[in-house]
Amino acid sequence: MLFKKSISKLIAEAEQNGQGTLKRTLSSSGLIALGVGAIIGAGLFSLTGIAAADHAGPAVVLSFIIAAVGCGFAGLCYAEFASMIPVAGSAYTYSYATMGEFMAWIIGWDLVLEYALAAATVSVSWSQYFNQLLLTLGVELPTQFLHGPWEGGVVNVPAIVIVCLLSLLLMRGTQESSFVNNILVILKVAVVLIFIVLGWGFITEANHTPFIPVNHGEELVKSGQLGFWSFLKSDDFGHFGISGILRAAGVVFFAFIGFDAVSTAAQEAKNPKKGMPIGIIGSLIICTLLYVLFSYVLTGLAPYTEFKGDAKPVATAFAKTGYTFLNTALIVTIIAGYTSVILVMLLGQSRVFYSMSKDGLLPKLFSDLSKRQTPWKTNLIFMVFVSIFAGFVPVSDLGHMVSIGTLFAFTLVCIGILVLRKTEPNLDRPFKTPFVPVIPILGILVCVLMMASLPIESWERLAIWMVVGVVIYFVYSKKNSKIRKEYAEEHKLED
Repeated sequence: MLFKKSISKLIAEAEQNGQGTLKRTLSSSGLIALGVGAIIGAGLFSLTGIAAADHAGPAVVLSFIIAAVGCGFAGLCYAEFASMIPVAGSAYTYSYATMGEFMAWIIGWDLVLEYALAAATVSVSWSQYFNQLLLTLGVELPTQFLHGPWEGGVVNVPAIVIVCLLSLLLMRGTQESSFVNNILVILKVAVVLIFIVLGWGFITEANHTPFIPVNHGEELVKSGQLGFWSFLKSDDFGHFGISGILRAAGVVFFAFIGFDAVSTAAQEAKNPKKGMPIGIIGSLIICTLLYVLFSYVLTGLAPYTEFKGDAKPVATAFAKTGYTFLNTALIVTIIAGYTSVILVMLLGQSRVFYSMSKDGLLPKLFSDLSKRQTPWKTNLIFMVFVSIFAGFVPVSDLGHMVSIGTLFAFTLVCIGILVLRKTEPNLDRPFKTPFVPVIPILGILVCVLMMASLPIESWERLAIWMVVGVVIYFVYSKKNSKIRKEYAEEHKLED
């Protein structure tokens, strides 16, 4: 038996309010700001440079478009679920309603990896820009306290500090966190627009030539000197050419996970049936337009080879313009932008664990709420967990792990729409995904294609994380599942 959670029970949960429930404080504009706050960050300000230097060159612009298309398909599926089942938990909750408890556990465990490591990834990049700001002010921190041991240091102290400060803010309350996020989003969008407008006049076309750098393995495949399967296993795959564009799409896909985080806050939206689709799709459209323009300007200002190993490519590119007096202001606003991403990722992670705990799949402490109606114990525990990753693990490794986890979640949400349209065709759907089954199927195909383009190490780490999750499920979660206990109780009464 799958042990699905009924839609009627989920809707009843969504309508609960008062003490012991999450507080509804987010408007439609607040949800859009939440999405933009999560989307525009490390993926744009750091991973764009990495993806261009290592995989796609100037064609990283095309990688963003491919990633956006995949996100668009998944985003439409998310919007239907979020308007229909407006409860915390995102893809975890949707999977529980469509594919049963075990798949819900798998996706919930995956989402924890996604959000926690996303917060850690961005905090590492935040640290690099923060150090750059200190240098402009004449303050120099010891190098060993700016990098983890795999990057020649001891521990990344600024990354740990920002995770701790934002975790404490989330414990304070969602409304306060949303207010801070809105201010940071305004600053962040402003700096992206300034970068695009001012940088456009300094684009050097030579930096965009060739737009798609040559992949020697692909050339050998075309000439018949190398078999396609041999090419897939070679070091050339994913380094420029078409395969490089696809791999870069998988890498920068990390930059689009913000709309996913919007859906975790459904239970804190004032009018989720209307606000959730607007927040999800609106934030995705806004950010896609900004991403394409931004990446085109970035690769036009400096040769993509200069971004190799550079955690702060925006500062590197902007130095090519004549507006050097704006460098400090640029760095400050980028730091503000990164801060909002970390904030939203930490919020999303805690809401997933809150939902899993409410269902009995995790200990009760993860759903304990403070007087301010926030899951403070979860925030506290993950403050420690995320801080460890932020302080010791390299940013590129974290980014790949987040991308594969996100793509896996999106794939299951698309599958969920197909399942629910078949099993529950008459449910009230305030927002309906158009062109079903075409849109969900395309979403699945694009996400799987991008997953396949990621390095094998990403798959190995995901597999290890999932094995750990499966063990916890059978040792603890299955025995403590509320829906299983209710089922057993009902059948005991019948007997």
